[in-house]
Amino acid sequence: MKSYKQRQKEHDENVKKVVKRLKERNPSKDGLVCTARKPWIAVGMRNVDYKRARHFEVDLSAFRNILEIDKERMIARVEPLVNMGQISRASVPMNLSLAVVAELDDLTVGGLINGYGIEGSSHIYGLFSDTVVAYEIVLADGQVVRATKDNEYSDLFYAIPWSQGTLGLLVSAEIKLIPIKEYMRLTYKPVVGNLKELAQAYIDSFAPRDGDQDNPEKVPDFVETMIYNSTEGVMMTGRYASKEEAKKKGNVINNVGWWFKPWFYQHAQTALKKGEFVEYIPTREYYHRHTRCLYWEGKLILPFADQWWFRFLLGWMMPPKVSLLKATQGEAIRNYYHEMHVIQDMLVPLYKVGDALEWVHQEMEVYPLWLCPHRLFKLPVKTMVYPEPGFEHQHKQGDTSYAQMYTDVGVYYSPGPVLRGEVFDGADAVRRMEDWLIENRGFQPQYAVSELSEKKFWRMFDGDLYEHCRKKYGAVGTFMSVYYKSKKGRKTEKEVQEAEQAHLETAYAEAT
Repeated sequence: MKSYKQRQKEHDENVKKVVKRLKERNPSKDGLVCTARKPWIAVGMRNVDYKRARHFEVDLSAFRNILEIDKERMIARVEPLVNMGQISRASVPMNLSLAVVAELDDLTVGGLINGYGIEGSSHIYGLFSDTVVAYEIVLADGQVVRATKDNEYSDLFYAIPWSQGTLGLLVSAEIKLIPIKEYMRLTYKPVVGNLKELAQAYIDSFAPRDGDQDNPEKVPDFVETMIYNSTEGVMMTGRYASKEEAKKKGNVINNVGWWFKPWFYQHAQTALKKGEFVEYIPTREYYHRHTRCLYWEGKLILPFADQWWFRFLLGWMMPPKVSLLKATQGEAIRNYYHEMHVIQDMLVPLYKVGDALEWVHQEMEVYPLWLCPHRLFKLPVKTMVYPEPGFEHQHKQGDTSYAQMYTDVGVYYSPGPVLRGEVFDGADAVRRMEDWLIENRGFQPQYAVSELSEKKFWRMFDGDLYEHCRKKYGAVGTFMSVYYKSKKGRKTEKEVQEAEQAHLETAYAEAT
């Protein structure tokens, strides 16, 4: 109900409060700075164990407003706790959208920037952080700066993604908007074959073999694939469509967002029986198609929730909030999830997706699998995640001169051995997955449970720019380093501070 002008005024006042709070900290007595958000509120399976060490809290809970939607500049300026459901509700009626809208409603702008965010449009626009035009950051000393790719804070601009809020406190971001239409024309194409054949069909669904990757006639607006078992998958490609086109006689309109509708992954699976088909889905409902069942995790949380009677009577209650599930979990259940359940994303070069599918099948046997491509751009500086050297000369399918095509292999479910009652060591499986990613130039998003040692962490990610900005902007000794923030297990203040003091001799230095 507030005007943009009122929201901006409140924003400025809240930034001043953050600056004041930071300046109250006594570095010799107080712990390292972190936000006051409770650990169970974060959307992700990793335990927020770093908050168990003594720390100095800064409250950012007021930063949850859309500050401006600028139709001329095609920019949305938002605060970090704005979530995807909130921003799509505001922008889609204007026929505008963020270039990358992560599927789950509760994912926040701050988490998607400081961590990782992807969607079916990422094969065009890259990861969520690639669509950001400017960051407003409060540095360790309380200075408020605006970082863009071509101003004096350009190094900070490129270092913020994947940094997990360890370089400064994000208080707003300017994010690219694109024009959209009212419907998504979605084509479901079933494919049967071995895993390598499924992988090639997935690549062919959006990457022209002639290399014409920037041709909108050949490349769809949205892409995703679901692999249901080792021999069957459904490839989905979408293009924006007008209301007039969707309502033409003979076209099927499917409102997938209604509470009584079948869960999206089960609906898509019907293509395996009835063959290829096309339907029109209202754009906002398409964006959030996986929200009601949390992809397919809802089947484990409430096994009967996909039954027609439950959907019709109680489907409006789905999904249970991730924060509620985490708040009510005991230590034993959290440990069970870590050891007997997999929630991981493997980001691998597109040409290695077949190898990744075969590895997951042999080592974890998790189905369904989610495939979503994304561009990894060649930037002026080397960031924490970066394409393979020389990719632009290889001319592999999906690549361009300025970006290498990667793909996300989403592994979310209980592994086959666990479902069969066999022995499964989840921690060891994740360690092997991380080793495989390092050897194959892949990356693991840090929202997930990680078993990486510090040395291996800095083999997977490049730390040069990050460490440069840590020193330059006073983050060392104020914010916990990204490795310790995402490291599994409890951290004592002493452990973290000793690592900070010795960070020149850390495993990162050995790795480089």
